[in-house]
Amino acid sequence: MKNIITISRQFGAGGSTIGRAVAKRLGYYYCDKDMILRAALESGSLTPQEVSRYDEKVPTEFGFGQSLFDFYNKPLDERLFNAQREAVRRVAEKGRCVIVGRNANIILQEFDRTLHVFVAASLRFRIRILQERMPGVSEDRILEDIHTVDRARKKYCKHYTNTEFGNSDYYDLCVKSSSLGIEKCIDMICEAADA
Repeated sequence: MKNIITISRQFGAGGSTIGRAVAKRLGYYYCDKDMILRAALESGSLTPQEVSRYDEKVPTEFGFGQSLFDFYNKPLDERLFNAQREAVRRVAEKGRCVIVGRNANIILQEFDRTLHVFVAASLRFRIRILQERMPGVSEDRILEDIHTVDRARKKYCKHYTNTEFGNSDYYDLCVKSSSLGIEKCIDMICEAADA
């Protein structure tokens, strides 16, 4: 039985919805961006404004000239990533959890009994899902947001983990919610976790 499940996802593919449902079905703790950011804040080295400003953005300057041992002089983004990484690890150490986002699949790659999942979907499906969540927002704006978030996630993943977001080499299971449906994705993940 896999007792740590990570879910990476394309924006609007239903990954958070799937993650919540998997956690509920398995009786696992559900951990998403808000919970991880809260834990990062509790580390005491970041303010709420810093966290919200820099969440999942790659720094414009990486700060190579700075000492790797001087945590407080690192670019804020790196401090945030490190705080989030530690928060993800603390949650995973307890086991019986579903962690959505935050590059948890790479952060936890050496952990045993893990299942790393990627959720993708067609563009049309993602637009429809996001229109339901954001009524009144134009399709053009939603499409722009999809492309912006996808680019940011790819860049963030490459910068901090030196891996490729969405590349199947970094996941145990890849599902396409637009083809399979949300419920079938939930079933498949729970079945894979039980293997």
